[in-house]
Amino acid sequence: MRNFYRSAIGIIFLLFGLGQGGHAQVSADSIAESKPRIHDQLFNTLDDVLNWMSTDSWSFIPAVSYSPETSLGLGMGAIKVFRNSKSISQNLRPSSMPITFLYTLEKQAILEADVDLWRNYNKDYFYARLEMAKYPLKFYGIGNDLPSSNEEDYASRYLLFKFNYLRLVLPHLYFGPQLDFRTDNVYQKEEGGLLDSGDIPGSDKPLVAGLGLKVSHDTRSDIFQPRRGALRQFSWMSYQSFWGSDYTYNKYELDLRQYVPVGTASVLAFQAFGSVVDGLAPFQQLSLLGGSKRMRGYYEGRYREQTSMIYQGEYRFPVYRDLGMVLFGNTGQVESGLNQFSWDGFHAAFGFGFRYKLLDEGVNIRIDFGFGNQSAFYFGLNEVY
Repeated sequence: MRNFYRSAIGIIFLLFGLGQGGHAQVSADSIAESKPRIHDQLFNTLDDVLNWMSTDSWSFIPAVSYSPETSLGLGMGAIKVFRNSKSISQNLRPSSMPITFLYTLEKQAILEADVDLWRNYNKDYFYARLEMAKYPLKFYGIGNDLPSSNEEDYASRYLLFKFNYLRLVLPHLYFGPQLDFRTDNVYQKEEGGLLDSGDIPGSDKPLVAGLGLKVSHDTRSDIFQPRRGALRQFSWMSYQSFWGSDYTYNKYELDLRQYVPVGTASVLAFQAFGSVVDGLAPFQQLSLLGGSKRMRGYYEGRYREQTSMIYQGEYRFPVYRDLGMVLFGNTGQVESGLNQFSWDGFHAAFGFGFRYKLLDEGVNIRIDFGFGNQSAFYFGLNEVY
């Protein structure tokens, strides 16, 4: 916790220093013109380092991360953004391939690779994700009102693969199939705990395989840094034994995002996300809140149940050159059914973050500080939503 606050205070002092530097008085105009101010030198140095670590097709950054799920992690991130020569003139969307490898002080190893591919003048969209991990985690049980004393440690290895193809069927409306495959091996459990009892589905070696459909209405002005427009997605996945799944259930997700410009460069971003699991699913596949994507400030999976409802809002604004900031707030709840939600059952979190533009296309390095039922620090690429 002490290191967390040191990091936050250090970045705040840096920003205040930048701000003061921007208004500093210089007695000799000739000196000011010939020598860049100290904060400009810092930004120039950072730009030079990022350019040195990039090639014509790939950009590399050292990944130094911290979150409640992973502790301190060290590794490497890489991203490739590409499009053909006609893309810029015809306003075609760029494709990207981000890859991240992390190894943490909790002896966790995580490899993530994504492909976002736009083809045929934005008419075809392909998405694939491969994720492999081996690391210890925490389990609190199933429900929306669980005490911290429920916490128990477990360790798991898993392999996850997702694929989605969307085809433009009407203006801004995409539709297509998707598949999901995940296999887990919970190889270490706390003796006498909930997972050790064998009563929790998924506490051994669950395998789930699902096929489904997704519909997406996308009017965003940009896929990396949208300033206006909306993204509305509905997803249905069916996990059945006849294509290899150990569990039989359906999962429905609704993701609504809206972007509103403020002034000339700032943005208000909103997200409403809901998930419903119908049937018996392993605990890894239940609707949950927490983590770097949904409810920063809560441990990922701190609360999980059949149904979840999450609302997020974020104010994004520039600070200086390629540096920006965000202020965010989140609230969410999980319950056994839609009719169980109540006003006093929502959990809340807030925080702030920093963004540094890595590529001209709008890819950002992201650092967030979240405050919910705990203080958390997150590092990643691109916006949360």
